[in-house]
Amino acid sequence: MHFDSFSDFLAMGGYASFVWSAYGISFAALLWLIVSSLNTKRRLAAEIKNKIAREKRIKEAEKLENTL
Repeated sequence: MHFDSFSDFLAMGGYASFVWSAYGISFAALLWLIVSSLNTKRRLAAEIKNKIAREKRIKEAEKLENTL
């Protein structure tokens, strides 16, 4: 589509509220998805780290029990 000026582009032929709100909602959804994914990744990494540390402590305790 061809626009004569930048203000015509922003007006989107009278449909600016629909067009720009659709862009805004899409951008917000993508941003939320990125933030949510990063938080999930961070939480899972912490859980894995804690699980590895717990398993290490259990093995050390079992080793100590076997030596007694």
